[in-house]
Amino acid sequence: MKRIIICLFALALAVGAAAQEREAIWPEGRMPHRQDHQIAAMTDEAGRADFDADRHRTAYLEWFEAPAKKSRNGGCMILISGGSYECCCDVGLIKEWNERFTELGFQCVNFVYRTPRPVGLPIYQTAWEDGQRAVRMVRSEAKKRGFDPEKIGVISMSAGSHLALLLATSSQTEAYEKVDRLDDLPCHINWAIVNAPAYGTTDAEDGTPARRQGYGSDVTLSKVFRFDGKTCPMSLHHGGTDIYAPQTSTLVYRQLRRMGIPAELHLYPDKGHGAFGLERGVEFMQQMGFIGEVGEEVAIMDVWADDDDRAQHQKADIWPEGKMPDAREHQCSPYIEWHIPKNLKTKAIQIIYSGGSYENNDPDGFEVAPARRFLNEKGMTVVTMKYRTPRPGGDLAKHTTAWQDLQRAIRIVRSEAEARGLDPDRIGIMGSSAGGHLTLMGVTSSRHQSYWPVDELDKLPCNVQWGIGIYPAYALTDGLEQPNAQGGNEDDAVLAPEFSFDLDTAPMLFIHGDADGWAAMNSVKTWEKMLQMGIQSELHTLATRKHCFHLESAPGTGSYTHLERIWEFLTAKGFNR
Repeated sequence: MKRIIICLFALALAVGAAAQEREAIWPEGRMPHRQDHQIAAMTDEAGRADFDADRHRTAYLEWFEAPAKKSRNGGCMILISGGSYECCCDVGLIKEWNERFTELGFQCVNFVYRTPRPVGLPIYQTAWEDGQRAVRMVRSEAKKRGFDPEKIGVISMSAGSHLALLLATSSQTEAYEKVDRLDDLPCHINWAIVNAPAYGTTDAEDGTPARRQGYGSDVTLSKVFRFDGKTCPMSLHHGGTDIYAPQTSTLVYRQLRRMGIPAELHLYPDKGHGAFGLERGVEFMQQMGFIGEVGEEVAIMDVWADDDDRAQHQKADIWPEGKMPDAREHQCSPYIEWHIPKNLKTKAIQIIYSGGSYENNDPDGFEVAPARRFLNEKGMTVVTMKYRTPRPGGDLAKHTTAWQDLQRAIRIVRSEAEARGLDPDRIGIMGSSAGGHLTLMGVTSSRHQSYWPVDELDKLPCNVQWGIGIYPAYALTDGLEQPNAQGGNEDDAVLAPEFSFDLDTAPMLFIHGDADGWAAMNSVKTWEKMLQMGIQSELHTLATRKHCFHLESAPGTGSYTHLERIWEFLTAKGFNR
């Protein structure tokens, strides 16, 4: 096989002076579907006054300098630019990705495919041909360049992410006829970080923004993605206002779940078309063992072990004596406790409570205390709540008395906020598991009266400005009492009927383990419903992680850093001002 190798030691390109060499991926005269209007070049190079298109007709790999020997992890990252299949324009991203992944010990290579779109073929066809050939060439050079041929990942953007999805899901479908012995090598990849994939739904697959925003009973995930037996784990990243619909990512994620393939989904509110959350992709790779062995897990209560010096505490009952609605002798007494930081930095208030299947709950346990201490350290007031458990029984739903307690607690907090120097209109709620279900009740159904008013306090509204759902349970009809029977993945698993989604429904942050029996689709389908309502929420799922993902977790993973997602969400939305 004849390869064209152009050494670039003397040329410092904008994509990084560390680039070493270019390697044409097709033998001369053997490139399939050659079209005279197509070139292979990044836009910074193609835009030069002396650019010669005829010298840039063949797709190529651009190998960057190998990482230092002491940091090498045996992996390779293929970097794929977007550009609407009209150009390869993400010069800055390629530079950023190369720097980050080289630092992590990966051999990096920039893959530059043919653009503009081919004539008379699907918009992706020549790029897909180039992509399969490029993966084969990368695999062929593994031994020479010191990485494992079964440790090849990609990171991509936009049209490049459409191409990455083809590489990740459809490697068993040949994009072109064999041209030489290199094509005997497999062209699957081992993982993918996919940013803002374009053209993924049927209202966009002809190469336009999603004309119907990815919605409709007749709008589906494009059938070009085969999801074959070599489909790899993925981390999907998408902005909530992207005109290349974020439903592409939620639909891909759903199919990966159906196949039992570990995956992460990261959805960012109020973000348009762009690449977001690079470090979430790194954490995904760390959790999956692609960077190296996953570290020893640490108990979260050991990380956040003490709060005596962070806040002042004050406890109070929720109900006036003798006026608690639907009182049950077998249930515990509900109360709230104020935790006001000694160094108050925001007027916002976060109410937090635990899960426990609506059979018990612990305001001092691992689902509450670490988050309370974290937010107190940030200078934010936290109110913890003990709600009534076990379940009320009789003709009442499992959550009814807890929901009453929550509505009353929100009213108490609102009534006392100003006197404490806080903002009565900046209140959020947060719960885990059954407490996550309770959070959904509080966020979506505040106009629904859960009890008859008992005093003047109940004239106050009980809506909140945000919610945080940590692995919410019981949110879908295939898991109203037990773990989700279908994993929440099928269309007939719909949102539980108790959620009103009224006009006061607030934006939310969801964090959920991908392998949770109380399925991550509880969070995903709620996020989708809120998007349909025009409510921009944030969502993160965590590959391989089960229920209570943060009870113990390894440093460098999303489970370990999940509290930071809370602060980032509050900051992005302006709630913690």
